Amino acid sequence: MQLRGLSRKDHGLVEDIRGSGLPQDGDWQMTDVTDVGREGQEASGADEDSGDWIDEVDDEGTFAHALRDILDSRWKQRWYKDPRTWQDHRKRMDEHWGAVLPKLIDAYIAWRYPTPSSTNAQPSQSPGDHEHGIDNSTANDNAPDQPPPNVAADGFNIRVFDIYSLAESAYITRPATFDSEAPCIVASGYLGTTPIRPSLAISLRSLELLRSIRRFKASYSVEAFAKLLCYYYKITYERRYREMLFNAYEIYLAMVRGVEKRVRGVLGRDSPNWRVLNACPPCGYQLDNEPDLRWQRMLCLDGNNSLKRLRPLGNRTQGDTRVFADSDYYLPQDFVDTFAHEVKSRRDDSSAADLDHEVEPPDDRPQIADTGGDPADDVPDDSPLKTCTQNWKAAAAEANQKMWGILTRQGFSQSGELAKYPLAITSKALETFDGAILQAYDIGCSFGSIIANSRLGPQFERRRCRSCVNAFHGYTHNYACQCNNHPNVIEGMGLQDMETLERIFSASNHLASVTCYATPYRRRLLIDEFFSQWDDEKYANLSQYIYNNFVQASKIIETETPALAETMESLRITFDDLERWYVEERKYFETLGKETPWDVHAMAYVEALEELRTLTNKLDVVSDNFLATIPSDYNFQMPATGAIDYAAETSRTRKLETEKRHLRERYNAQLADVMQLEETMGITRRWEPTDESYLATAKYIANREYLRALDNLQRLVVQRLFELHKLNLQNTAYRVRTHIAKALQKRSKAIQNAVKVYNAAAVALNPPRPTVDWSKVSHYSFLDEFALLQDTRDDVREKPWSTPLAREVMRKARRLDRAREELKHCQVEALRLYTSIADELDAFTSALIRLRAEGSPLWGAAKEYCARRLAVNTRHISRLEQLASLDGFSAVLQRGHRKGTSPVASNPAASPPSESLSDMVGTSSRAQDIDKEDEGDSDDDELEGDIGALVDFIAT
Repeated sequence: MQLRGLSRKDHGLVEDIRGSGLPQDGDWQMTDVTDVGREGQEASGADEDSGDWIDEVDDEGTFAHALRDILDSRWKQRWYKDPRTWQDHRKRMDEHWGAVLPKLIDAYIAWRYPTPSSTNAQPSQSPGDHEHGIDNSTANDNAPDQPPPNVAADGFNIRVFDIYSLAESAYITRPATFDSEAPCIVASGYLGTTPIRPSLAISLRSLELLRSIRRFKASYSVEAFAKLLCYYYKITYERRYREMLFNAYEIYLAMVRGVEKRVRGVLGRDSPNWRVLNACPPCGYQLDNEPDLRWQRMLCLDGNNSLKRLRPLGNRTQGDTRVFADSDYYLPQDFVDTFAHEVKSRRDDSSAADLDHEVEPPDDRPQIADTGGDPADDVPDDSPLKTCTQNWKAAAAEANQKMWGILTRQGFSQSGELAKYPLAITSKALETFDGAILQAYDIGCSFGSIIANSRLGPQFERRRCRSCVNAFHGYTHNYACQCNNHPNVIEGMGLQDMETLERIFSASNHLASVTCYATPYRRRLLIDEFFSQWDDEKYANLSQYIYNNFVQASKIIETETPALAETMESLRITFDDLERWYVEERKYFETLGKETPWDVHAMAYVEALEELRTLTNKLDVVSDNFLATIPSDYNFQMPATGAIDYAAETSRTRKLETEKRHLRERYNAQLADVMQLEETMGITRRWEPTDESYLATAKYIANREYLRALDNLQRLVVQRLFELHKLNLQNTAYRVRTHIAKALQKRSKAIQNAVKVYNAAAVALNPPRPTVDWSKVSHYSFLDEFALLQDTRDDVREKPWSTPLAREVMRKARRLDRAREELKHCQVEALRLYTSIADELDAFTSALIRLRAEGSPLWGAAKEYCARRLAVNTRHISRLEQLASLDGFSAVLQRGHRKGTSPVASNPAASPPSESLSDMVGTSSRAQDIDKEDEGDSDDDELEGDIGALVDFIAT
């Protein structure tokens, strides 16, 4: 190729492509490309007016690419397709963030908790400088892009979002100690949206504001905050802003978790399972010489349908394949899967295969397998608990409930429907907790047998653990189950209804709107964030919870003890009689409603005989009617000559002949069935209506019709109660409420019709059964009466415990027993909480003194944590003092000694610190003043004083 006429730069490009060196200076002829074109025109005699021209190349990049294509001498048949995916992008970005995360945490601690000797040239302020919301008076739309006069020029500018200052850009200094941009940005009070060369940064104060809002308003989305930022900045919202904000928010939460983890480490709270064992002091802070409790732990298990993540349609893949493992609220999936085959699923394999074929999950996305069986699948068909599991399946739309929770009776999170999930949670509870464990589950009756048949059974039985049902859901179980598994009848239960998860799910449902379409990673991230705040709120409410329970139990004992004593005196019974009645009641309902195979066969035989007798009577009637059509003076006559009208002759008898033929066919078929039953049952002589076996079976059939009417009435009443419960749930949509209200109106009419059918069947019995009316059926307590009404063999009315008054006495006596147990629980839990607060105070004081002496950068973070905890504990002490002053509180409210710890470690108050914790953390008495205003006319004003004196008091 001739290179004459090319510029020096073009020559260089060509030689670079060829790989040869640059020509010598003497070989160059500095001629412009346009000159070459003009020379060509002159040589050919062309002028400017001719239609020929030569393109002028003034883009060096275009020229270089054109030469490369020519020299390569191969024409591209297709464009190169980039194989990189969004999944690869997300994976690499996560790896880059992970590499710099420890440095980000260090920079964040230095920015948020600066030491007196540190300097920060960045004008962005720490969160403590803006504690009262957004201040737009300091907003500057034209923030300076140049470094301040006292800052070195080694830095860079970056676009920022700051809801406090509304600055559009910020200058980021680059200290010599940082080798990348990300820590520099964090040290300046911002966080980049990407780990390498970010084009946008969000202020840490803005991210903390988002986190604080979400802690108290779970339904507040990142998208809403992104729109708020765009509104303040007067720009149009775009979806990319939400994604960039969420990316930064994820890393900010990781930084906060990293700080919290370090603080827990310096405070000695980083041991395995520390949160589960110590988050609820009334549950786990056992003391020496305290009264023994039947249950060391009470747990509630259930699955939450609302927090399930919706699976995408078709074969759409998900780019975010990360797994959120930085949480102690979740059990590892590998551990859960080890229980997948403890219960065999009874689902139809073909339907499951069809579903899996229609929606095939992506290979790379973390999935929760559907293997493991339903918790109700292990119950035999002939078990009395089968009715309970059927009711549960009908009320809770079967199977794939993946968000699992386990909480204590105070409401603390302990862990996340297939049977493997509750089995895994039970296994973890047995591994972590000591003593006897009581766990409540919607189908706790059948789940207890599942545990017994699993590998957990021996340990579960050896430690005297048990499973029960919840109070509200327990009423949908048959009464035989309630006699053994309802909270009202379990010794040591107290006044707990074990419906804790219903309350927590009503709160976590606010989170569902932002998690149902989130990626698996972000869903778990947001759920972890929610339950962390939930635990903080439950801890702050512990003393009030104990106080309210004690007052409730005391009121029950005070009001119901005289009434019970008076009733028992009128019935001339003792508590020993009540105990005997409890045993008789359980035994009676365990055998109620069981049918023998002979009953079923005899019923079918008698029903066949009744049908045969009915057909015989109908056939006789039709035959008599047909014979009645023959005239009495009938004589056979030869047909007359001429045409004969046969239609006129047969019109009178055609219908009778047809009816007779049809009845004859039905009679023959029914007779064949009767003969087959007789041969199978070995009956040599056909039963007659006067036979004793016939009469007994006929009575049984009448009772069966009665039981059918009773079962239908019970089903409608239970459905109505569930719908009433749903109607009162928080945040039930208006249309859903309207739909349920209309359904209740229809259900009420159906119940009224069912009452009529039941009353008719009850009157037909011999002797007649009692009838019911609408006002009685619509009451919640009527559910207890269904089991008594089901007895048609033995006259239960002859039993002394079956009368309404006796059954009310039994209920009252059990409730008083549970109330006395609750008083015992409250006193034990109050002393545990009191001692844990005192021990925690000493531990915090020693840790803060040590951190300050060492000059640790974590001193500020630990001080903030201790200050918040101290404010809550101060309120606890005030409430516990109120509790100790109540009548009936027999324990002495004083510091105890935690079981299993050394006396020195548990009671360091023998050598009290020279400085109180309140002085170190700078806590004021503001919280106490607010607490005093909350109390109104309470009698504990003398307990409200200076917080320093209170700290000294609880340390002794």
